[in-house]
Amino acid sequence: MAGHSKWANIKFRKGAQDKKRGKVFTKVIREIVTAAKIGGGDLAANPRLRAAILTARQANMPKDTMDKAIKRGTGDLEGVDYQEVLFEGYGPGGVAVLVDTLTDNNNRTVADVRHIFSKFGGNMGTAGCVAFLFDKKGQILFDDADEDALMEAALEAGAEDIITGEGVFEVLTTPEDFETVKDALAEAGFDAPTSAEVTMIPQTSATLELKQAESFIKFLDMLEDNDDVQNVYSNVDIPDDVMEQLDG
Repeated sequence: MAGHSKWANIKFRKGAQDKKRGKVFTKVIREIVTAAKIGGGDLAANPRLRAAILTARQANMPKDTMDKAIKRGTGDLEGVDYQEVLFEGYGPGGVAVLVDTLTDNNNRTVADVRHIFSKFGGNMGTAGCVAFLFDKKGQILFDDADEDALMEAALEAGAEDIITGEGVFEVLTTPEDFETVKDALAEAGFDAPTSAEVTMIPQTSATLELKQAESFIKFLDMLEDNDDVQNVYSNVDIPDDVMEQLDG
């Protein structure tokens, strides 16, 4: 679509993630506890725990804090029991939104998330109302790479697709092959990716004008400020000229 850029929106999403770094310890500790509870405390046998520990290390979390979180998950230390709850709905401008939470009080979290949707003119829906619009994929992003070499190494390692544009290189995998492909690219000598995660990739997009985009960003910020919210996924599409006005 003319005047639109998938890459600008990837950078916007990454910028939004960076804003929540101040709360990253709270969120990652919950993820470590939950991952250890579900899959055990052995990193070698628990991919979800490995991913959580990698995020914790990138945030410079002390090793002692990580170890205590693992022990709370495995039951070696007393801890809070978190429940995974996924909320779905439509945010400002009709953007499809998935809100991934870990909570110790579901009633509180339901009320908080519903309030945020309502505050910005959105609607929280029933299970499955927007999930069908997303595909779960491994996504590895590079800001700088040799395109031919990256494509060859990624496809050889089992990647599904490599998409390039505007200085961004996006490697997509199945969730199952994500770690294998990520490790293979590291072994092949590529610099550390700017982002590497299993995420929800939208199949369609909702285009926003300036006022809608401003409202959506406030909506996103309020969701991500909530301690119970782990991740927010959307199919937002913000045109380049609107992005420039938002950045200005």
